[in-house]
Amino acid sequence: MPQTELIPAHFRDGACRMAAALRDVDRVLVSGHVNPDGDAVGSLAAAGHILRSLGKEFILYSSTGLPQYLQFFPLPGTVHTSLEHLPFTPRCALLLDCGEPHRLGRELAQRLPGLTSLNIDHHLGGDGMGSLANWVDPEAAATAQLMAYVALAAGLPLKNELACAVALGIITDTGGLCHGNTSANIFSLCARLVEDGCDLTGLRERLENTWSMGRMRLWGRLMERARLERNGEVAFCPVLLEDLRQCRALKEDLEGFVEQLRRLGGVRVAALLREDAPQLCKFSLRSYGDTDVRATAAALGGGGHLNAAGGTLRLRSEQAAEVLLAAINAQLAKEDGLSGETR
Repeated sequence: MPQTELIPAHFRDGACRMAAALRDVDRVLVSGHVNPDGDAVGSLAAAGHILRSLGKEFILYSSTGLPQYLQFFPLPGTVHTSLEHLPFTPRCALLLDCGEPHRLGRELAQRLPGLTSLNIDHHLGGDGMGSLANWVDPEAAATAQLMAYVALAAGLPLKNELACAVALGIITDTGGLCHGNTSANIFSLCARLVEDGCDLTGLRERLENTWSMGRMRLWGRLMERARLERNGEVAFCPVLLEDLRQCRALKEDLEGFVEQLRRLGGVRVAALLREDAPQLCKFSLRSYGDTDVRATAAALGGGGHLNAAGGTLRLRSEQAAEVLLAAINAQLAKEDGLSGETR
C-alpha cells in the first residue's frame, strides 16, 4: 500500500505522479548525468531497486561509468557504459539528477528522441526533459530524496539497499548534512532511514576512507595555489591537466575541494576551474547564504543551485579564469547594489 502520509505535503503530488508513471512502463533504461557523483549514483541505485520491486525490467547506464571512490557501493545491476549489446531493447528512459540532454552523454542524447522518457531532478533551470512525465523540484536537497518519496508512494519500505541508496545521495548533496539545503524534511527522512536500520555513519565513513595518495598530493598542491580575489571575498583555484598527471590523480579526486575553499574566512564565493583539454575548462562554484552562484553560472551558460553551480568554458585556462572571475565579480557587485566595480 502507498505510504503517502510519510511524504511531506509539498512533495506528495509529484511522488504519486512518478510512482504511477513507473507502474505504466517497462524495459527501462535508467541513467543520470555523466561523471556521476554520489547523488546520481544513489538515485540510479534507488531507481533500480524500485523498478525491481515493481516487477520491471531495467538497465543501469552511465557512459563514463562510476567514479573510483564509489566502487564499493552495491548496485542492483551492472552499470552499462555503452548502449550496444544490451540485454534488451529499452522502451523507456528514466533520467535522473540531470536537466540537459547533453549531460547524459552523446550516445544516449542521440537515442533519447526515440524513447519514451521520464525525468526526476532537483536542479533549477527547466520543467524537465521527459516526454511522458517530469518531476523537477529544486526544493529537494538531492534527487535521491525525491526517489525516496517515489518509493513511499509506490508502497515500498525504505529499508536495506534502497535505504542505503537514498542515504548516499543525501550525504553527498548536503555535504554530510552540513550544507544549507539540509532541511527539516531531510532530517526527518534520515531519521526514518536510521530507524529502519540504515548505517548512515558507516556509509559516511566509507565515503571518507577512499582517498588515494594521488588525491592527497593534488589537494596539497592546490591548497598552495589557491588565492583570494575581490578583497578576500572570492577564493579561486585553477587546476591544470599537468597537475593531474604529475600527482597521478584523477578528475574525480577533485570532488569536495571547492567546498574546502569556501571554508576560508570572509569568502562569499569559492571557484574551482578545471582544465579538461587545451581549450576546454569546467568550473565549480560554491557560496553561502543568499549569495547566488547559479546566476553567475547561468550567465556563462551553466546552471545548478543557489549555493552550488557550475558549467563549461571553451577557452584556454588563462582566458577562462579571467572570464569566470569577471562574472563572479559582476554578480557580487549586482548583489551589493554596486556599479560593477570591486569593493
